[in-house]
Amino acid sequence: MTEIGFQLYSDMLNEAVRALKNGKEPDLAAPLSTTTEINLHVPALLPNEFCGDVHERLSLYKRLANCTSQEALDDLQEELIDRFGKLPDPARALIETHRLRVAAKTVGIVKIDAHGESALLQFEPDPPIDAMRIIQLIQKNRHIKLNGPDKLRITASMPDLASRVSQVKATIRSLTA
Repeated sequence: MTEIGFQLYSDMLNEAVRALKNGKEPDLAAPLSTTTEINLHVPALLPNEFCGDVHERLSLYKRLANCTSQEALDDLQEELIDRFGKLPDPARALIETHRLRVAAKTVGIVKIDAHGESALLQFEPDPPIDAMRIIQLIQKNRHIKLNGPDKLRITASMPDLASRVSQVKATIRSLTA
């Protein structure tokens, strides 16, 4: 099962459990609460060499998907290092992807696609931020432009994971400041 497939299955299961706990019948036809789709154009996974047990990896993927704060991600990252040693690049990318997911949710970003020359951030319909913040961000930063009614395009040199994450995080911080 791919990480995205596992995430969708996990989301469906969590929605059903939440409904049952609230004394309601789960609506299996209802759309799932959205999660942010993130592509940083680098491998983002827990390699077999890092964590050899497939069941353990699936459990860790689920725990990562259920993290809703930067502090929870910090704790899980610390646990991974304690248990398995130094994080390889794909595992670091996976953690950073989840950090972006948590940050993006606060401003209603549903898709992030960042590569070497640019990043595209797509907002959900009616994002939970003031439209004036977006306009001010564009006015203050010449490298950020609207790309359609619901997207921002950031044009910058981002040759590696760290620069892509840094650029996207800085943009999100600017929207929440």
